[in-house]
Amino acid sequence: MAKIVSHLWFAKEARDVSTIPNSTISGETAVPAETPSGPPGSVKVIEFTLEDQNFIALEAGPLDPFNHAFSILVECDSQDEIDRIWDAFLANGGEAEQCGWLKDRWGLSWQIAPRVLGEMMSSPDRDRAKRATEAMLGMVKLDIAALERAFSGSA
Repeated sequence: MAKIVSHLWFAKEARDVSTIPNSTISGETAVPAETPSGPPGSVKVIEFTLEDQNFIALEAGPLDPFNHAFSILVECDSQDEIDRIWDAFLANGGEAEQCGWLKDRWGLSWQIAPRVLGEMMSSPDRDRAKRATEAMLGMVKLDIAALERAFSGSA
């Protein structure tokens, strides 16, 4: 059966997975042949997991920059988890954006969001869903308590 693994091209430094809990590098291979990116050994293939999701990084010099068309969503269960991950990305050269999005130091887009936000936005009570969505749209780093207040109508 086929297996789907996200594959990301990095110019350099593709080995830092420490920001996301339970993440590890599971393998690294130097490409043994001459490639358009350089001599034998200069291109690396790095296998890693973020939580239980498998990824492969190709560390092969600059090509196309990352953009918002691809992002990694990290669903968090608590504000402490959001704060820790958010702050770690920013401390490591990341840049905050609107609505719980940020770019890491390589320009890869991440969404650091509470798991409960998806439940709020898909609520059959569309007025509650709208209030939560509008609250989220006004935030940079997402605040679970403020989202819950908006959802309940007590904001």
